[in-house]
Amino acid sequence: MRIPRPPGAPGAPPPVPADGGGSPLRRVIGPKLLLLFVVGDILGTGIYATTGKVAGKIGGALWLPFVIGFLVAILSAASYAELVGKYPRAAGAALYTHKAFKIPFLTFITAFMVMCSGLASASAAARAFGGDYMAEFVDLPPTLVAVVFVLALAVLNLRGVSESVRTNVVLTVVELSGLLLVIGIGVFAVLAGDGQPARLGEFDTGGSGYAALTGVLGATALGFFAFVGFEDSVNMAEETRDPARTFPRAIFLGVAVTGTVYILVALVSSLLVDHHTLQGSSGPLLEVVRVGWSGFPPRLFALIALFAVTNSALINLMMASRLCYGMANERILPRAMARVLPRRRTPVVGIVFTTVLTVALASTGEIAGLGDTAAFLLLCVFALVNVAVLVLRRDHVTHHHFRAPTALPVLGAVTALTLASPLADRPADVYVRAGVLLVIGVALWVVNRIALGGALRAGRNGVDVPREDGGRP
Repeated sequence: MRIPRPPGAPGAPPPVPADGGGSPLRRVIGPKLLLLFVVGDILGTGIYATTGKVAGKIGGALWLPFVIGFLVAILSAASYAELVGKYPRAAGAALYTHKAFKIPFLTFITAFMVMCSGLASASAAARAFGGDYMAEFVDLPPTLVAVVFVLALAVLNLRGVSESVRTNVVLTVVELSGLLLVIGIGVFAVLAGDGQPARLGEFDTGGSGYAALTGVLGATALGFFAFVGFEDSVNMAEETRDPARTFPRAIFLGVAVTGTVYILVALVSSLLVDHHTLQGSSGPLLEVVRVGWSGFPPRLFALIALFAVTNSALINLMMASRLCYGMANERILPRAMARVLPRRRTPVVGIVFTTVLTVALASTGEIAGLGDTAAFLLLCVFALVNVAVLVLRRDHVTHHHFRAPTALPVLGAVTALTLASPLADRPADVYVRAGVLLVIGVALWVVNRIALGGALRAGRNGVDVPREDGGRP
């Protein structure tokens, strides 16, 4: 995820007109490429790693949380589609929050929550990498594998990982092939007489009435982790041809495609494998492949799954480190966090900072809790974006853009807040983990404000204060 400086900041590119023209970046992304990019952003760790944990929360009716999660994602996608068409610039939720509320601290917290959700997602991927998929090749302690995995990705990040949208297309095809394989195996097995349709109506939420409701909401909140990612695509706005027209279609189709795939995967998983077995596995889709087609080499599917979670983790770590770097460049975080390696030109302090947090998360959490943390943080962001789209209705632009029916952002805000609330029956450690991350962010904010205040006082007293470009005033 590219985090450019806002227009008008030192070293920033020229302002981008509201119609999306005049960007210094090459507009090389067309509708089909953008659609594949959106699908690739959503696919990954969530469905490969947390399907079993969702089954453990709801039982055989595994499909229901993914249906509800799909509907919630569509509501927030409508708000993103309106805002990216209205303001076709990179920066996403932080930009929309700033334009709507003009509160610097709220803008910072929004950006920091997006960054921390990426770290939680990467740590969940690390735990998934060290689980049952890796066990097909070698038996090692999962925590050790997770830590080594994160450190290895940090080394790649420091060296500089050259990415392009077309490379992302290749990665998307590999990830999608694994899920289509699960669906194909499941359909073949069911047609051959395997599977138990009665499981699809079984609810194991630990009670009835209110307990059942909170159980379904808890499963949905965790299942929603599989849908996060489409919000990152808005950062490609300045490299997309006719973004005001292209983005709404790509976002809606991308969420629809992945939602359909997820629901089908959930259906065949529940038909073929008991939810207790799914819950106990960190590689639940591998269990589905084993039951549905005993002759299929499990190592091949495990390799596909490892590739999928690796790609997700690397993308999230790159996004988080660049976001950290971008905030430091804008003096939102301490300036030292914007330092780069002289030869590699990679944000070394941002990478080290985000790597330390990710290692801590992967060492102290499990897949379900880490995935739930990522989903919780982004649900809070989605609630802000859904409110922001309503506030920004008073800001009129001259070009045509998609406008969501007012009911959609209203419902989007309500559903996002509901799934982020204690009604979702998530473990207390999820709130504690998210709270600790936000406290770290607030501490950095305070340190930075104190440092900026000291620099301003020194400047007023006639002391040379370094400029952002390293020169002198």
